[in-house]
Amino acid sequence: MLYYAAIFLVIAIVAALFGFGGIASGAVGIAKILFYIFLVIAVISLILGILQK
Repeated sequence: MLYYAAIFLVIAIVAALFGFGGIASGAVGIAKILFYIFLVIAVISLILGILQK
């Protein structure tokens, strides 16, 4: 999931360089959402890993 967030971030940067503001802001929004979902899943996995020991 972090891979997809990075891909959308790259798309946003490229779109911003070419002047496509709407596409860039949409891609940044998607990248942020995917990053936060990844972060929550990573924290849950860390907590579950600690509890299993």
